[in-house]
Amino acid sequence: MRTVRFRDEMGIARTGELIENTIIAGSKSYDPESIDYLPPCEPTKIICQAGGYMDHREESGFEDRPERPELFLKGPNCVSGHGDAIELPPGRETVDFEGEFAVVIGEQCRAVTEEDAIQYVAGYTCVNDVSNRDDQNQERNWVRGKAFDGSLPIGPVLASPDEIPGDATLTLRHNGKVKQETSLKSMIFSVEELVANISELITLEPGDVIATGTPYGPDSLAEGDVVEVEFEGVGTLRNHVTTR
Repeated sequence: MRTVRFRDEMGIARTGELIENTIIAGSKSYDPESIDYLPPCEPTKIICQAGGYMDHREESGFEDRPERPELFLKGPNCVSGHGDAIELPPGRETVDFEGEFAVVIGEQCRAVTEEDAIQYVAGYTCVNDVSNRDDQNQERNWVRGKAFDGSLPIGPVLASPDEIPGDATLTLRHNGKVKQETSLKSMIFSVEELVANISELITLEPGDVIATGTPYGPDSLAEGDVVEVEFEGVGTLRNHVTTR
């Protein structure tokens, strides 16, 4: 199942199921090209994995395989939807895209095992972990670098786990050109390992998001750019870039 949150022509927030090229919500059908998409979930927090793929770790200067996931947080203020603008923070020269797929939690969980972890997953979606490198790298300030408003476009749909192939591909296109590409199988830690490790210390609530990390190839955004993150089984998250 692929679920969509959107506003209808009256501005009312609705949730529907995407079936082929039609969204079904109650007794009505909607054209996916004509709706105003909302983020597919409403997280209380977003837990992000840094360096989830070895190729990105190596390009960042780290050749070792981490013993456990390396994590940081984004807040609900970061969330924006499919079709929304990515607003570059003022005065920053290097703001990068990072294509990722995300895990959305379906039930509250704490200290779950890897064997049980998938039971708490509602599904998967696409995210773009937009990163302000000026502050992140120069000051080592990950709050200013990662958690600014609108820095996590997410969507367009939430796909249930059965919709996702075990070797699903992740692709990011920047102005139509493929800049990042990888497979679910290339992750250092599996989804089950991530959920179990994070829930050891942090209670995960329904709608919370785990951004699983980006592969090799993040690069800078500029005003007028279009960036697309596609995850097999989910679809394509598309956003354009503006300045404030």
